[in-house]
Amino acid sequence: VQLQASGGGLVQSGGSLRLSCAASGFAFDTYWMYWLRQAPGKELEWVAGIGIGGNRDYKDSVKYRFTISRDNAKNTVYLQMNDLRSDDTALYYCARDRRGLIRGQGTQVTVSS
Repeated sequence: VQLQASGGGLVQSGGSLRLSCAASGFAFDTYWMYWLRQAPGKELEWVAGIGIGGNRDYKDSVKYRFTISRDNAKNTVYLQMNDLRSDDTALYYCARDRRGLIRGQGTQVTVSS
């Protein structure tokens, strides 16, 4: 299993970023996919998930600001992040399970106030 996240960066508060995660080594279209994040000094936390049929679920603090999507033809999952805030600063991972036991290397998102 390989999960390669990209798209992170430095953005001002209120800005937007789009994360991508290219998956390989498993039957992507048969798994829920997730985004998680870990802020400095904090535990890994689940952010969003998307099901096989496209149903979505979000952590309350990102609902209506973040949108998770997937392209099964490209084995890729995305996270569109709008209206970013300083407390969104974290290392973002895509994962094949909600707890993040099977996850990639992460991409850094830094939001400056």
